[in-house]
Amino acid sequence: MGLLKAIEKALRKAIEEYEAEGILLSGGIDSGLLLCLKRDLFAVSVELENEGREGPYLRILEKELGVKIEVISISKKEALEAIPLLIRILHSFDPALPNDLAVYFGLRTLKERGVSKVITGDGGDELFGGYPFMAELENLEAYQKAIIPHLSFSSKKLGEFLGLEVFYPFLSPKVVELSFMMPRDEKIKQINGKAFGKWILRKILAEYLPPEFVWQNKRPLEVGSGMEILRKEIAKTISDDEFEKKKKLYGLTFLCKEHLYFYEVYLKEIGQIPPPKAHEVACSNCGAGKPQGRKHCQVCGVIA
Repeated sequence: MGLLKAIEKALRKAIEEYEAEGILLSGGIDSGLLLCLKRDLFAVSVELENEGREGPYLRILEKELGVKIEVISISKKEALEAIPLLIRILHSFDPALPNDLAVYFGLRTLKERGVSKVITGDGGDELFGGYPFMAELENLEAYQKAIIPHLSFSSKKLGEFLGLEVFYPFLSPKVVELSFMMPRDEKIKQINGKAFGKWILRKILAEYLPPEFVWQNKRPLEVGSGMEILRKEIAKTISDDEFEKKKKLYGLTFLCKEHLYFYEVYLKEIGQIPPPKAHEVACSNCGAGKPQGRKHCQVCGVIA
């Protein structure tokens, strides 16, 4: 059996073993492939006030697979009001929080619809070279072997808070094993000077979906869902002068004004950043503990 068929079989098996009932869906490669492999899942996608960019891809999935996708539109007010709750759940002021908002509202909807076991496409980018920067890495396999043991996704904590079990088919042991058997050019392929990540996943998708879906570009969840718009709303509340003064006051690196905003909510909701536990190392930015070998701090979001 070739790698392509082996990966497809391993994903199908993982989905079945998890007894998945629902899927948190974007219009992207990873979750789209999972839906191709199990079409009777209750599928939910999230957008901010009809600003999402996933609509054309979701319609392709519905048409080609004969499925129904529930698209939940969240208001800016709802999203902004949910930020303190998410910070309490995640114990984090990571500037990537707008991504987590889309995840939270999607999982909450699945819970309201009576779903108890959910799958997501998390892990596909990390295993199969989905992030653009991976095309520039000299040793992709070494990088992947370093990060895979430390992968952690907000959907797990958010699911636990909501009383949901969240599973990641792409991180099932067999799929991980197969990914490390693959040559680099089965993950990232250069075509006419352009790098296509997740090459082998796209080849599997090509058996089910048309080219306009298969060869789409990578979009962060906050972009596809429209949650990125919240960044402008938040940034408008902090002047340049206030931003510079508070960076000095707190003595932390803030990657953007929203990062500062999330930190001040964190101080109000959580309090001081906890020190490292035994066998942890301190984040060089915020001082929070993180496992040996992990570069990304789950508290402040800084990679160092």
